[in-house]
Amino acid sequence: MATEIAQLIAGGVARIQRVADDPRHEAEILLGAALGRPRSYLIANPEQRILDCEATDRYEAHLTRRAQGEPIAYILGEKEFWSLPLTVDPAVLIPRPETELVVERALVHLPEHGGGRVLDLAAGSGAIALAIASERRQACVIGTDVSPAAVDLARVNAARLGIGNADFRAGSWFEPVRGQVFDLIASNPPYIAEDDPRVERAVRRFEPHDALFSGPTGLEALRAIVADAPRHLLPGGWLVLEHGDGQAGSVRSLLAAAGFESIVTHLDLAGRERCTEGRRPGSASAR
Repeated sequence: MATEIAQLIAGGVARIQRVADDPRHEAEILLGAALGRPRSYLIANPEQRILDCEATDRYEAHLTRRAQGEPIAYILGEKEFWSLPLTVDPAVLIPRPETELVVERALVHLPEHGGGRVLDLAAGSGAIALAIASERRQACVIGTDVSPAAVDLARVNAARLGIGNADFRAGSWFEPVRGQVFDLIASNPPYIAEDDPRVERAVRRFEPHDALFSGPTGLEALRAIVADAPRHLLPGGWLVLEHGDGQAGSVRSLLAAAGFESIVTHLDLAGRERCTEGRRPGSASAR
């Protein structure tokens, strides 16, 4: 039996309201995906009757998964980052808007029309690496991740987006680029402490544990990166790190102890300390 768009959305809202911050918005996204229509069409045509039973079945399946807490990005298999539509699945962390700050800071340190070598550690879906590569087409961008499944997905995203100056390699931290040096290293590593009570239940349940949690303090991955980064940076090269909103002081101390200069922490759009950068001593002319 045909059902109006407005009725389908109302039914969806009722099913997901306990897990969604904005259930109407999410129901519209899920219905639009099932119908192959944009949200604007649904909003403009609330009385349109849907005769496509396969589409309504897809919508019901989407709602069932969302009602169980599964993130919409995994249900739809896609998440936008830096205006790039990235394929995502449970093998990778869902890219967050605050991580775009890492891209912004990296681009400040890379010449707009020059080359340069960039390394993205814990690349996941390839979000940071592909965003930088899309903005600096003459740069060579390498992403590494300990998860082969994540590397495979990042390669899929690069091919899908037609970004040919980004390469992804499997291995722990700097192992896949042993002996190589870069103009800039960026990373959104795991930085959450294992027992952090602020982590949402759905995040713990659905997103990859190793991409979120670093150890008892949450600083373990950040400490490892800072310790090895100097030997992989050219003189004057930059290290740009995302971290937790309470970790900025510790990260600045780690960078200072490792000999970095020009250490600065930047705030995300919510006003939280989210990204800290430092420069390896030396002049670019020494390259």
